[in-house]
Amino acid sequence: MRRRPSKTEPRCSFCARSSSQVDKIITGPSVHICNECVKLCNDVLAEDKKQALPWETKTLPKPIEIKEHLDEYVIGQDRAKKILSVAVYNHYKRIRTNIDLDGVELEKTNVLLLGPTGTGKTLLAQTLAKVLQVPFSMADATILTEAGYVGEDVENILVGLLQAADYDVPRAEKGIVYLDEIDKIARKSSAPAVSRDVSGEGVQQALLKILEGTVANIPPKGGRKHPEQPMIQMNTANILFICGGAFEGIEKVISARVGKRTMGFGAADATPDIDHTDDPMSVLPEVEPEDLLQYGLIPEFIGRVPMLTTLDALSEDDLFRILTEPKNAIIRQVSRLFEMDGVTLTFTTDALNKIVDLTVKKGTGARGLRSVLEQAMMDVFYDAPSHEDIKEIIVTAEMIEKGVSNVDDGDELLRKSA
Repeated sequence: MRRRPSKTEPRCSFCARSSSQVDKIITGPSVHICNECVKLCNDVLAEDKKQALPWETKTLPKPIEIKEHLDEYVIGQDRAKKILSVAVYNHYKRIRTNIDLDGVELEKTNVLLLGPTGTGKTLLAQTLAKVLQVPFSMADATILTEAGYVGEDVENILVGLLQAADYDVPRAEKGIVYLDEIDKIARKSSAPAVSRDVSGEGVQQALLKILEGTVANIPPKGGRKHPEQPMIQMNTANILFICGGAFEGIEKVISARVGKRTMGFGAADATPDIDHTDDPMSVLPEVEPEDLLQYGLIPEFIGRVPMLTTLDALSEDDLFRILTEPKNAIIRQVSRLFEMDGVTLTFTTDALNKIVDLTVKKGTGARGLRSVLEQAMMDVFYDAPSHEDIKEIIVTAEMIEKGVSNVDDGDELLRKSA
């Protein structure tokens, strides 16, 4: 039996129990809390953590609204943004519906993004997850191998999603996974492989169930599975998979198909040969599942990513807009970093054009913009914080082309004292 509390004993400010009535009381300057109230608070926080996602309790954004959000971060690619907006809207509408569909089962529609490197495939998927406030994870298909071989098991692509959801399994089961470099797991030819292709066709086979929907056993920290290791079960039926790849060389497959003439009856009405010599990538919008099959994806895999959209190669005008217009534009990011040191960073129009020109020569798409800018500005990044008298830096085309050799060079930097 616990003794009666004395008047001098500290009491919990929440439940009024004394230190003799509980195991532990944490005392503060003016308030106290007992171990049982701490446990209750933890339970309340854990329950709040499992609350519904915003789109489950509020209005689900319509496709037009989703595209408007994408427009704030991604320049161009209007067709891809429309297709993704519709796919995401229908996917989450399917999850949250409680309407009796008279036995009609709504199937999941995964998406395949096809386009040159640096055109915004990853950014589109990231922005979609941000708009809907759902857990998001990105995985690289090149590190995956068939189970039992050196490399990552396909279930490991779900570990990042589980971590993004703070190990809240129900929340993770409604997230988005972006599987990059999906073209790298294509088999070497359209014919079935004679020898075992553990990093190509074998990976495609292993991904089928996860893409379609299955209960996968996930190692909590990734890595190889062990018999003694506790597993976390995750149902992938409501996880949206967005696959992306450059599919280099597929334009030749498409050109060979659309350029063929019909033989026999009806040959006169056949479409004439199409000349794409000026821009070989212009045939990408005409891609069909049969082209992906010819490229090396197996029919079962193609069937599980039924929504296909292509992204256009970026023009110089697109790169200029990407550099300056989006909410997370690189120029804005760099300028904000200098503002933290009390320095105003100003780019001339010629400097911006020079960044675009050098990026085009690299041929790496939009991701090359940051590389060019940071290489040219490295000395400024290094030296400027040490010079408190520098209040403004004007970046010229010459600075971008040659790089800044010395931040004290008065011909290239305009200083203004505070």
